[in-house]
Amino acid sequence: MKYDPERATVAVLGLGAMGLPMATRLAGRFAVTGYDSMGASRERAEKAGLPCAATATDAVTDAGIVLLAVRDAAQVEDVLFGDDGVAAALMTGATVVMTSTVGMDAVASWAERLGDLGVALVDAPLSGGPVRAGEGDLLIVVGADPSALDTARPVLERLASTLTVVGNKAGDGQAMKTVNQLLCGVHIAAAAEALALADALGLDQPLVLAALETGAASSFMLSNRGPRMVQGYDDPADVLSRLDIFVKDLGIVGKAARTAGLAAPVAAAAEQLFLLGQTQGLGTADDSSVIKVVAPQRRAAAMDATAMNTAGGEADGTETAC
Repeated sequence: MKYDPERATVAVLGLGAMGLPMATRLAGRFAVTGYDSMGASRERAEKAGLPCAATATDAVTDAGIVLLAVRDAAQVEDVLFGDDGVAAALMTGATVVMTSTVGMDAVASWAERLGDLGVALVDAPLSGGPVRAGEGDLLIVVGADPSALDTARPVLERLASTLTVVGNKAGDGQAMKTVNQLLCGVHIAAAAEALALADALGLDQPLVLAALETGAASSFMLSNRGPRMVQGYDDPADVLSRLDIFVKDLGIVGKAARTAGLAAPVAAAAEQLFLLGQTQGLGTADDSSVIKVVAPQRRAAAMDATAMNTAGGEADGTETAC
């Protein structure tokens, strides 16, 4: 079947934390069909009013634009070219929009294989989180052939408040997103260390955070993650971006830097912090919980616990550890 812009739909494959709000945002302007391999995700989407197909192939049957919102390169490969991959079912003239952060390695191959089928690939990784996805307030960086970008632009502009074209081939978007994730990961790790240090020095964390936000040390990540770092000790923060996402993304950063022959010691240090968090069971927690790797508990809580243990030891005649 050949792409007909008058009747084609938008298919969104992947209805997780980012895919579902993007799909519902697009449904306000386009005919959208969703699909996710997880039944629970499809149920959530249908409750939100989004039509879902029974299979990925069914979702793309009449789709002129296929938006991928999956986790990593392995999932992209599987969705497109796996045993139940959709590539062969795509219409000639359709465009695949890849929004995931997957690194540059396989993108050229995917573009070539899709091109052989008469399908274009738009490399459009994004940043912003689920809330901004639902509001059309994402940052999207794009690498794509100009004609493919023209086809996908209405969809991208529905999702983005900032749409930056960084190159004319698939892979350029991933390169830009790799640079972006280096800074984001480092900023989150640095914010965690700074707020942990403030607590260790006996300072009030919310007061320190408010002061830092007004000066030269401020950053988006400090303002965005800082409150969740402080509050997360009492109540686990809502998961807006999983910690293990930065394990993946900083791994991509490290590989890209090594391939380019560039030292990236600060990014490597941040990656180790997130890796430690993952090994400590925080992988599925919000990435702001990385502060717990540096400081597993607040100083005040730790001092209270020490005081109680000391008092208990004196009362029953047992020794307390020094």
